[in-house]
Amino acid sequence: MSTEQDLQQACEAIKEGKVILYPTDTVWGIGCDATDRKAVRRVYEIKRRVDTKAMLVLTHSIDVAKMIASVSPEAESLLLASGRPTTVVLPDACGIAPELVADDGSVGVRITSEAFSSELCRLSGVPLVSTSANISGAPSAAAFDEIDDIIKNSVDYICVTRRDDSGGALPSRVVKVDVDNSIKVLRD
Repeated sequence: MSTEQDLQQACEAIKEGKVILYPTDTVWGIGCDATDRKAVRRVYEIKRRVDTKAMLVLTHSIDVAKMIASVSPEAESLLLASGRPTTVVLPDACGIAPELVADDGSVGVRITSEAFSSELCRLSGVPLVSTSANISGAPSAAAFDEIDDIIKNSVDYICVTRRDDSGGALPSRVVKVDVDNSIKVLRD
């Protein structure tokens, strides 16, 4: 299957409210339309994760980030910085499933520059849930072969692109930008 066909099938699944397994700019992720509450709830069920622990949202552009949270100039600089992928926890989340919003009204957002996940975000037309492809508490799967069969058998579509990658990717750095623009590193 070509990358274009893979992207098309993944986008169709997302638009139908399904859950996918896909490669990101960090580790393999479980994803869905971040605005679809039913799909988001399924991701929590698949991961066996308590819904009080928010998941991040992946997008391809700063414009989408600004549609789902408050993005200060400081936060924009962090979101657009090149180098290591960085998830920025932003205040005033809106327009996404409530399950993705933390108790303080924030949401973690990352702009991916990796070709496949960026194009998937762009073509699907929605921000995507991106959470590591593992059962909650288990190690993240950097390579496709490391993903538990329970996860593989629980999603609706598994991307074929980058299945042969050897892995070695790390989870993103996580930085929180509060409403007063103070910055706190949550995971380095």
